[in-house]
Amino acid sequence: MSEANSRSIVSNQPSLHDKLDEIVTKHLKAEFKKPVAQHTQRAFDEVNARVQAFNGPIILDSCCGVGESTANLAKLHPNALVIGIDKSSHRLEKHDVEYKQTDAGQYVLVQADLNDFWRLAVAANWQPTHHYLLYPNPWPKAKHIQRRWHGAAVFPFIVKLGGLLEVRSNWDIYVKEFARALQLAGHPTPVEPYHSDMAITPFERKYWASGQSSTRLVVKLP
Repeated sequence: MSEANSRSIVSNQPSLHDKLDEIVTKHLKAEFKKPVAQHTQRAFDEVNARVQAFNGPIILDSCCGVGESTANLAKLHPNALVIGIDKSSHRLEKHDVEYKQTDAGQYVLVQADLNDFWRLAVAANWQPTHHYLLYPNPWPKAKHIQRRWHGAAVFPFIVKLGGLLEVRSNWDIYVKEFARALQLAGHPTPVEPYHSDMAITPFERKYWASGQSSTRLVVKLP
């Protein structure tokens, strides 16, 4: 498939999921007790040592894919340590030579399950200045609502991490649902169209080249 021929999202859901409020409210009230996977604990411990030793801003790039966005964010925030996290070793191994460490910023890439990684980061009292969620898997079928991050049991930990949270998607319903979940958590958040002269992820470049638009939310969480 060429860069300029990315398929639009197809969903059987024309608007916000009718069970969204119920699901998010349940997760905000419940305690998430799922045990942490050992491989994520090990990965977290390794990067946590670096975070604790770093004297500067910490930025998270969650669902970073091949890490192109992580490298670009490191250039945009040269004083920060940017941590790109993705569950797929296959995607992370594609991280191109051109994105390796330069004087224009520093970053690390971590293979981990975000359901565990975010909880560990909250427990370790990480306080990221920014948290980017750029084009996460939208899971557009209505029955998969709880696979979307705002419909998942881990959602309260995204809120607890704080910082300036930015979510982008080429499916506006995803961002609108995320905003509604944030509102239920006590953080009303506007949603807006997003475009820039420079795409910072491969998906963003692909979507724009095929004429699709992006929607985003940006909210300052305490």
